[in-house]
Amino acid sequence: MAKNKISKETMLVAWVVVFGAMAPLLDSTMMNIVINSLVRDLNSTVTTVQWTITGYLLATGVAVPFSSWLINKFDGKYVFLTGEILFALGSILSAISPGINFLIVARLVQGFAGGLIMPLLTTLLVQTAGADSMGQMMATVGLPIILGPLLGPVIGGIIIKFLSWRWIFWVNIPVAIVSIALILWKMPNYPAQNKHAKLDIVGISLLVASSSSIIYGMVKAAHQATFTNDTTITFLIIGLLSLLLYIGWAMLRRKYAVIPLKLFGFASFDGAAVGLFIAGTLLNGAMLLLPLYFQNVEHMSVIMAALALFPQGLGMLIARPLTGRLTDSIGAKYVVLVSTIITFVGTIPFYWINQSTNYWLVALILLIRGIGAGGIFTPLMADSYTGMQKNDVPSATVGTRIIQNIGSAFGSALITTLVTSYSKTQVKLFEKHLTDGKYHIAASHLTEFVHTHLVNIRLESFQYGFLMISFAALIMLIPTIFLSNKRKSV
Repeated sequence: MAKNKISKETMLVAWVVVFGAMAPLLDSTMMNIVINSLVRDLNSTVTTVQWTITGYLLATGVAVPFSSWLINKFDGKYVFLTGEILFALGSILSAISPGINFLIVARLVQGFAGGLIMPLLTTLLVQTAGADSMGQMMATVGLPIILGPLLGPVIGGIIIKFLSWRWIFWVNIPVAIVSIALILWKMPNYPAQNKHAKLDIVGISLLVASSSSIIYGMVKAAHQATFTNDTTITFLIIGLLSLLLYIGWAMLRRKYAVIPLKLFGFASFDGAAVGLFIAGTLLNGAMLLLPLYFQNVEHMSVIMAALALFPQGLGMLIARPLTGRLTDSIGAKYVVLVSTIITFVGTIPFYWINQSTNYWLVALILLIRGIGAGGIFTPLMADSYTGMQKNDVPSATVGTRIIQNIGSAFGSALITTLVTSYSKTQVKLFEKHLTDGKYHIAASHLTEFVHTHLVNIRLESFQYGFLMISFAALIMLIPTIFLSNKRKSV
């Protein structure tokens, strides 16, 4: 079995591309912890301020379908450079925002730029390394995706504690400047794949309508802790109808569609797409729940909660290079299969963990979970290109990125809704039992009894959430059937 070694020159280019994605990833993970500061300093409401996050997500969804056409029509180096410059501009506008409405518009600029950068990140790496080294290249892509959620809350917490929220955006500027310099200095040209490519306005519009509507519906479900609210149902219907219309349009356009339907003829692409969607719950759902668990149950500060997650990040870093090499040598099937089982083993114990559990045991479990989680995303992304021609790569990237974005929104909304609904149901049941006199408690002990019971309900809600994430790990085993297996050809 020949080992594909990536040259130093190729790896240098890969790191330049990856560095360009650091600012968007760090920025998006820091925003959640500045909500209260924005409400206070800009004299606004939580509902309005949430649009700085929702608007960013929607703008990202709008930009993703454009990336395929842009890289076909223009030099990939300069498309990526444009994304970096646009993100820096959005960061400056965000930092100097005089009011909440200005900030929301600035975040739309940032979101659109991020929506260009992230798909281009993957596409350019695949074009740089070639098909035989996709696993190792995707492992490189996975580094900022790992570091973003780990470092973002810590950096954001330090900024909020010692500086103004505006520095959440100002810190992007030096990173963007260095990235722009590296792109101009070290990145090679990526000639246009098809200079005569025409912008599929109808197809892009339908994909934007579909993905944006579904993501917005999911965000509303997360905010209201129910999938049955009128807004969520309306936008999910709009999103699904737009998707059906796109499928019809793509059947007419065939190979000229933004995402040609022929891509779904590749079993590995189908398996990767389904896996990436489920990963929204398995990975993103857990990344949402774990910090909240440490803050709300263990009563840690934002910074300490972020540091408590370090073992999971360490595990992901340990797994990253190994899974890349294994994916290139034996295929994605067994790498994802084993990694998913390890992730399950590192998640299910949280169903029993409570405030009295020693942190070092929790740290060990997080380390195991990190090793498993670190071996899921990389091979799924790499396998989505298996068997494809070079000119199919941009379309495949758009497809997987849209599915990943929707899966992330769905996973976060699902876990938020399940945990909140479970908590509300148990609190109502407790109140009914209390009113019905089912508890025989002395009046002097009633306050303490109620407080203890509510604390236990909060813990059980988180435990229930981790149980659901564990089920997602079991469901993740299904799409591994369709992933590539290079062992049978060795």
